[in-house]
Amino acid sequence: MSDDEVQILNRPQAARTATPQPLPAATPQPAWLGPVLLVGIVLAALNLRPAITSLGALFEETREGLGMSGTVAGLITSVPALCFAVFGVTAPRLSRRFGPAAVVCAGMGAVAAGLLIRPFATNAAGFLAASALTLAGIALTNVLLPVIVKRWFPDRVGTMTGLYSMALAAGTSLAAAATVPMTQALGGSWRTGLLVWAFLAAAAVLPWLPIAAAARREKAAAAAGAARAARAEAGPGVVRSRTAWALACYFGLQATGAYITMGWLPQIFRDAGVSASTAGVLLAVTMVMGVPLAFIIPGLAGRMKNQGPIAIGLGLFGLAGYLGLYFAPAAGAWAWVVMLGISNCAFPLAITMIGLRAKSPAGVAKLSAFAQSTGYLISIPGPLLIGVLYQHSGGWDLPLALMAGLLVPQIVLGVLAGRDRTIEDECGMRD
Repeated sequence: MSDDEVQILNRPQAARTATPQPLPAATPQPAWLGPVLLVGIVLAALNLRPAITSLGALFEETREGLGMSGTVAGLITSVPALCFAVFGVTAPRLSRRFGPAAVVCAGMGAVAAGLLIRPFATNAAGFLAASALTLAGIALTNVLLPVIVKRWFPDRVGTMTGLYSMALAAGTSLAAAATVPMTQALGGSWRTGLLVWAFLAAAAVLPWLPIAAAARREKAAAAAGAARAARAEAGPGVVRSRTAWALACYFGLQATGAYITMGWLPQIFRDAGVSASTAGVLLAVTMVMGVPLAFIIPGLAGRMKNQGPIAIGLGLFGLAGYLGLYFAPAAGAWAWVVMLGISNCAFPLAITMIGLRAKSPAGVAKLSAFAQSTGYLISIPGPLLIGVLYQHSGGWDLPLALMAGLLVPQIVLGVLAGRDRTIEDECGMRD
């Protein structure tokens, strides 16, 4: 389950689905738990993207420092999607065994440990392994934060989900904009610039230690919730649904564009003569665009029977942005990043359509798991391919042409996924 799915279940049109009942508390909650949970959720969300965007801001220095080829660098940018697909699948099982709070605590510990180890790597393999540790922790936390919100804030799901969604966007943008200036202020070493984010992650571990300890007393409630979840997963699979496949492929292509942007956009600008600090700020602008639009797009999509026009509009913004980068990357840089930021809001649209293309909570859960796991697997080759093309073509013309070309099938798939139909109808599933 992704960061935004709880919001989607509460959208107006999604009201046609049954409302999940909150998990019962096994014991009375201590008075301090609510405020500490609030701090813990915000700090965890702040740490869900800096490992990726801080590296994007210092990618050139990191590549040179570790002697990475373009192909290896492309592999590094593909790792987030791979880790999210692989480790995210394990989150529900770990949560049933240890409890979601304990797994989030361990996840934040993995993020901090990986960020602490990564700057001291002496070769690309060590850097990749430390990055994978960090991304594994992010993947687990990605999946389980909505579970935490649903369990401890059942009557404030929308407010809490909006809070951590904004914190996630803020952490993404902050790392993109502040990494280069902090690196310069701390002596100019890329290793130091990446290391500073380990301290923010370490701070996020602290509130989760007492939260995890308190959550042990609710183990019986967690077990009951897991049993209900297991029953909800019963029934025919969604692989027979053409809408499910269209949505999964749409999710995969939008994720491809997002990870290419986070991994390569600063390098595109730097190769065009833009300074490193400005390139980081430009990436931050792209990320910041998602803050207001993440609230606007789901509400608009929920009021429409067919979400295809939104998918078309977002795709056209992306095409305009990539064409601008192709013909005048530096001259119109601010306009291009705004357009790409709007285009990258295909993510909240995809999450919204997951909620709208199923009638029941069980259907939403099945469709979400299928669309996201399949989609993240589809997105893995994209950043790697961009790195290979960049290395062998010696410039950005061919990679940018590929990025723009991928938006064409993304638009088509968005139109197919946006049609007013449900997977239950297509698969013959009962509500």
